Amino acid sequence: MKIAVAMSGGVDSSAAAALLKEQGHELIGFTMQLWNQRRHVNVDENGDPLPSRCCSLDDVYDARRVAGSLGFPFYVLNLEKDFDRDVVEPFVQSYLSGETPIPCVACNSRLKFASLDRMARGLGCDKVATGHYARVEYDEKGDRYRLFRGRNHWKDQSYFLWELTQDQLSRAYFPLGEMEKSEVRDLAREANLYTADKQESQEICFVPDGKYSEFIDRFLEHEGRDEEIPQAGEIVNTAGERLGDHAGIHRYTIGQRRGLGIAHEKPLYVVQIERARNQIIVGEANELESTEFIASGVNWVAFDEPSDAVLARVKVRYRHEPALASIEPLLGNKARIVFDEPQRAITPGQATIFYDPVSGEEVLGGGWILRG
Repeated sequence: MKIAVAMSGGVDSSAAAALLKEQGHELIGFTMQLWNQRRHVNVDENGDPLPSRCCSLDDVYDARRVAGSLGFPFYVLNLEKDFDRDVVEPFVQSYLSGETPIPCVACNSRLKFASLDRMARGLGCDKVATGHYARVEYDEKGDRYRLFRGRNHWKDQSYFLWELTQDQLSRAYFPLGEMEKSEVRDLAREANLYTADKQESQEICFVPDGKYSEFIDRFLEHEGRDEEIPQAGEIVNTAGERLGDHAGIHRYTIGQRRGLGIAHEKPLYVVQIERARNQIIVGEANELESTEFIASGVNWVAFDEPSDAVLARVKVRYRHEPALASIEPLLGNKARIVFDEPQRAITPGQATIFYDPVSGEEVLGGGWILRG
């Protein structure tokens, strides 16, 4: 096949390319330049650039080097404006609204895969390959492409792919879906790839130090939008009693315990962020638990939108263990999810994903967690 390969400059996409090349496919490599390093937003208190291990210029160079060593053409797509519009700005606005966003989902499905898919079709490619740990299978009987978790559940990345359409899944190819991380590194070493032992990034690519609130402050200041930076306000308990003050709602997330600056006989956690009243609402551990929520932007992968409730195993964040729940479809691509057992810290702005209730392997669909 003729395959377009998304190359991030990391070991996973590099190993995927090496595996496909070994299998005899014709490859074209693409790296997406996403974050404008010249904007001088990601700097420390001294004005020095913060180190980045994802989507940086170094990653572009590493991807080019791998493509050269494997002997296939390589191109860079400049998507900085699209990334700013479709990923960074929604990320900032979500935090300003009192949510905790997960930008990697939208980036993977709406920006990276969508852009590469369009380019690949224009070049006559049969498939679009990435280094994701996930699996796609075609069901001839149902005439449908089905998405599954990667065999390695700890590295599974199906959580970031639930927005893919049937059209996109028909061209998606995930060569690493059956592999363990150790096998991937061994493959890269055997192919003498420069990235074989490259360290992985654990943070959002455009916030390399993981300090989201500080990034938002710098971003808004850089854009001349200082007035949008959230101001100090009250920290109250669920009864409305003032317990202290906060330094801006974008500095807090549901389930947070540390950094509240409140002395109390029992541990207190952020249970709600109220943007309209500029309040952080705290409570005890049991007040973090809930059994239901509403999801928006629901995309059904395994079948068309059902008319009746669906039983599934549901995740409410990337490292959440899927729990049994009933999913009731609602108008406007929404759904009500009701768990069999209470779940902790269901957080607005995060993605939720629905898996097959028996095996827990197939992705049924997903959506975005709305405010309660």
